[in-house]
Amino acid sequence: MTRCLAPLLLVGALIWGLMPGGALAEDPAKKEAVLILLGEVQDATGKPLAEADVQPYLNGKPFRMYERTALGGKVAQEHVTGENGLFKIEVRAEEEKMREGSWAIKVKKPSFKSSQLIPISNISDKGTNAEGLHEFNARVHASLERSAGMAFWIALAVLIGIYVLISFELVHRTLAAMLGAAMVLAVTHTIGHYNEEFRVLTFEQALKIVDWNVIFLLMGMMVIVGVLKESGVFQWMAYKSFQLTGGRIFLLAAVLCVVTAFLSAFLDNVTTMLLLTPVTIEISLILGISPFAFLVPEIMASNFGGTATLIGDPPNIMIGSYAGLTFNDFVKVLTPVVIVTMVAQVLFTRWYYGKDYRAAAVDDVEGTISFLREKYQITDAKILYVGGTVLIGVIVLFMLHGLFHMEVSVAALLGAALIVVLNKSDIVHVLEHDVEWPSLVFFIMLFVIVGAAEETGILEAIAHWIQGVCRGDLVIAIILILWTSAILSAIVDNIPFTATMLPVVALLSQTIPGAQTGVLWWALALGACYGGNGTIIGASANVITTGIAEKAGHKITFFDFLKHGAPITVIGCVIATVYVIVFLR
Repeated sequence: MTRCLAPLLLVGALIWGLMPGGALAEDPAKKEAVLILLGEVQDATGKPLAEADVQPYLNGKPFRMYERTALGGKVAQEHVTGENGLFKIEVRAEEEKMREGSWAIKVKKPSFKSSQLIPISNISDKGTNAEGLHEFNARVHASLERSAGMAFWIALAVLIGIYVLISFELVHRTLAAMLGAAMVLAVTHTIGHYNEEFRVLTFEQALKIVDWNVIFLLMGMMVIVGVLKESGVFQWMAYKSFQLTGGRIFLLAAVLCVVTAFLSAFLDNVTTMLLLTPVTIEISLILGISPFAFLVPEIMASNFGGTATLIGDPPNIMIGSYAGLTFNDFVKVLTPVVIVTMVAQVLFTRWYYGKDYRAAAVDDVEGTISFLREKYQITDAKILYVGGTVLIGVIVLFMLHGLFHMEVSVAALLGAALIVVLNKSDIVHVLEHDVEWPSLVFFIMLFVIVGAAEETGILEAIAHWIQGVCRGDLVIAIILILWTSAILSAIVDNIPFTATMLPVVALLSQTIPGAQTGVLWWALALGACYGGNGTIIGASANVITTGIAEKAGHKITFFDFLKHGAPITVIGCVIATVYVIVFLR
């Protein structure tokens, strides 16, 4: 009898428990609810911070949520900000805790000071959501200050170390950059795995920080130039240049500089140098002179010329976009100082390379022209016509890339593919012999190293130093911004430095009396663009041109370039400083 009653009693107990008021009925006080936290994390300058860790707290203690793994275990959920610094966290807890608990968040990120507990006081009741859960919403903002921890000093040591290796040519510059990038990543993913103070730059961050637009632009243009070279057009252009200048070597160098500066104002300076470097090498071979007597002045001219317009150099594009400056603004304000700088550069070139030009003087000019006419002719008209048409199309797309919202690398890659297909060129041969892979790898590795400097706050520390020293004096602000930008642009890529300086210059433009005219933007543009002439790795055009020349058997050392680049950079910056203070202030 007892055996029969037991199942009946168990069923009855379950039914009673499930009835309203029963022992197993759901306790309304413990009903699950959801709290949606929306917010943004920024640095002290207002720049959004990506990959910052956001941890919810309840009553002063971390409120951790867990998720199941593929093996059936569970791990704590991580909440990080996106690229725009925004985050969204869904916290599920008992409704009573939602209403009566004290909620807060704590934010941390390597190379920044962790925030204190940030209370969430604006929780709003949104009622029942689509899942049948009671929903609460809250918005919160966090700002983190930089911290010069171990990651900062590691990134700084690597940056200094690779410059020592490159400057004294202890190893090839590509290997030096590769060593530096590898060290940054290795430290992050070994020691940094256990101690976040050593997290300099992750592999995922490195992939995002490399400017692939620059890399693909260079590769595409190298392919185009490599195919065009087969037509003999660059040798023919060398002959025509010699003919037009009547064999006068200095005049030839001056004309090449002016042409380079003009083209760099409307194309990017890297594309200009990719097109002109083969011509220049042919001219130097004809005259029996070192190619660098022409190439180095052309490099200087390309960086100066690119300063004159909005599209001539990447820092100008960034400044124009941030400050709302137009193409005409750049032409009107910067073209005069660029012209004066170019005159000074041509005169400096005559003094610096005067002996080389005099030694290369040609006695029988007419005979030499006749000889060159016979020797340097177009060898393949079809490649020239097809390749020239493709090149013109690419240049048109360069000029219209803003209209199509298309990166310039897309135009270069399209042109590269078309020129190979239409001329039935051997793509493997072109990639092996005409693409300067060591230079491309150097750029990729350098982006990683400079990215580490940016991520750990080295560039930001310099920007804050400038802000602190200015103390409301406009002339001091102009000098500091222009010269610091020039010096650092000779050491690191001017793109991340310019990005770091944009909010600083914007703040100074609002707070320093007289800066409201926008004069500090012009100081930043001139410094960032002119400074690229300082060293062999100061600008993309420098690296590409010297890399192509080295491949052709003409190597220039870091200090050989510095002997020419540093003085003309100083001259250019002096001219720019006087111009900005006297005419733009």
